[in-house]
Amino acid sequence: MSELNKDRIPKHIAIIMDGNGRWAKQHGVPRLAGHRAGMEAMKKIVDHSDKLGVEHLTVYAFSTENWKRSMEEVSGIFKLLVTFVNRDLKELIDNNVCVKVLGDYSMIPADSKEALERTLASTKADTGLQFNIALNYGGRDEIRRSVESIAGRVKAGELQPEDITEEMIGDGLWTGKEHANSPDPELIIRTSGEERLSNFLLWQGAYSEFVFSDVLWPDFTPQEYEKCIAEYQSRDRRFGGR
Repeated sequence: MSELNKDRIPKHIAIIMDGNGRWAKQHGVPRLAGHRAGMEAMKKIVDHSDKLGVEHLTVYAFSTENWKRSMEEVSGIFKLLVTFVNRDLKELIDNNVCVKVLGDYSMIPADSKEALERTLASTKADTGLQFNIALNYGGRDEIRRSVESIAGRVKAGELQPEDITEEMIGDGLWTGKEHANSPDPELIIRTSGEERLSNFLLWQGAYSEFVFSDVLWPDFTPQEYEKCIAEYQSRDRRFGGR
């Protein structure tokens, strides 16, 4: 493991879990097998985040654009969600992990929705690691929703346009006080060698540090995770100052 400063562990780490499809292709297995392997990697990172003292972990599980994939793949991804809940819910509860969802999950398959809502209800009172699952999530849509809500207040005469603040917009995001109540991530990690945000946490990532790993997500280990955190700790965050 990399040598980490335990006093400088980011409070909020966000991860774009990329590379399941390429991992499957490299191993000559169906894409769904790559997603299954990715789910196992995710579980290990959740566990390790809890051990490191990370307070909020957000993973990009399914974007608003992912509906464009084949019905077989989309259906398989949601079936894996049910498998994850049925197998690991007790462990999440035992470890005091609180699960939140970022995104509108109202249109996902009924069995997946039921499993997800069971998880949210069962872990609601947990006070340990907050595990945010970005599901049917899109950063632009998230900002639009927040602005639309504020516009409604202006139309109703509750608010003047000049009184709108950045804090108000932030509060209306999925990570805001009205939903998950997570701070902006200090660190955003993307795996598989890709270096873009892909519509993820566009507002919240304004001053995040980015670390890109060449490792495909199913092969992303706690050791690689610590390397990314160590890279973050080596940087001097100035937030636009000197």
